[in-house]
Amino acid sequence: MNFKSSLRTRWLVNTLGVILALGMACVFAITALFANYYYSNMRSDLYDRAESTADFFAEYLNQSYNEYYQSCINYAQSFSDKDRLELQFISKDGTLVASSYGQWAGQSPTTSEIQEAIQMRTIRPYLGKDPNTSERIMAMSSPMIYSNGEVIGVLRFVTSTRLMDMQIFQVALISLLALTVILAIVLISGEYFMRSIMVPVQEITEKAQQIANGSYGAQIQTKYRDEIGVLAETINDLSIKISQNEKMQAGFISQLSHELRTPLTVIKGWCETLLVDENMDDMTRQGMKTIHGESARMIEMVTELLDFTRMQGENVTLSMEMQDIRASFEEAVFMYASRLGMEGIELKYLENDDDIPEIRCDTDKLRQVFLNILDNAAKHGGDGKRIDASIHNGDSTVIVRIRDYGPGIPEDEIPLVKKKFFKGSSKARGTGIGLAVCDEIVELHGGSLTLENAEGGGTLVTVTLPASE
Repeated sequence: MNFKSSLRTRWLVNTLGVILALGMACVFAITALFANYYYSNMRSDLYDRAESTADFFAEYLNQSYNEYYQSCINYAQSFSDKDRLELQFISKDGTLVASSYGQWAGQSPTTSEIQEAIQMRTIRPYLGKDPNTSERIMAMSSPMIYSNGEVIGVLRFVTSTRLMDMQIFQVALISLLALTVILAIVLISGEYFMRSIMVPVQEITEKAQQIANGSYGAQIQTKYRDEIGVLAETINDLSIKISQNEKMQAGFISQLSHELRTPLTVIKGWCETLLVDENMDDMTRQGMKTIHGESARMIEMVTELLDFTRMQGENVTLSMEMQDIRASFEEAVFMYASRLGMEGIELKYLENDDDIPEIRCDTDKLRQVFLNILDNAAKHGGDGKRIDASIHNGDSTVIVRIRDYGPGIPEDEIPLVKKKFFKGSSKARGTGIGLAVCDEIVELHGGSLTLENAEGGGTLVTVTLPASE
């Protein structure tokens, strides 16, 4: 389970995403505030200049036009802030009369506020691009009203907003840089925090999976005393209780199996003794055979339970010797073939010329595995009336295959068939622990046992054992 990526993704979305959104909103707000501050100050400054200059020139408005225009030229030439602003005097028809930049300052301006000032007879602002130069500017035009009430022109202050726009851009850039630093700090601290969560959670998950796979009693070591520590302690307590319950269950099954084995053996033995009597009537004989068969089946189930409890308690020991595995397998097949033949099932041994090496194994335990698999094939796949068995030499392994031609295993039950006490949808009688015991024995030999649905129908069981070096 890739919980790391999901936790990190959720954290990134829920924390960094929110901080980023709020941070960008703050950047836009700060930039807008500074822009409004700078532009408002510039607009106020230009308005005050236009108003005071217009008031200053009001005393010259009784002069003749020529004298008035000459006064404008002289004032423009002596304008002290020409390095920051341009002062223009514009006639009523829009012609540039004088400029603080000199007589040939450029084309006559055509921005909209000039005609607005003339028509509305009030000071009008302009912010935008200069139609002649495409430069971004701010301008303030004030009407110049002659003594007879006629608007004879406009005095205009104009300045470029380039420096102010650069300052606003710098503010935005600094704000973005501050946001980036904040995000980096949050990311680093958050990553450390996420690791402090994910590492113990991963340890807890791994231990929980071990417990789920049967390692009851496994304990989680944690140094945390927070919610994660409480979770680990809870799982530790659960693991101990499950281990105790498993031991109690195994002890009870083992004791019960021992108690059942003796009377069942006695019953089976007396059945065999009584069946020798030739004077027994047919109905009684049939009943005795039924008792004998059921007692034999019960003894087999008790033996499975005993084997299972030994393995659960890890008390099983293998008698490992170099053995001829082919001979042991063939012996099990041929021994079981006659029994299956009486039930109308053909057990076919698929011979081959593979050179099967001797392997280090416990032949008694492996014979138990082979007989158990054959018995399962007969129980669950006997409807197919045929079972195939073969042994092959693999790549440093010995491979045993047993296949029936029955209905097969439902796909959703395949991962569960080797689990103890699992019987699935099968109607066959049994404890549901035979394959679990087989799997344990094969694993103790360093091999593997797999089940799958065979092509064409039926179930294929494959036992892979390591070949001895």
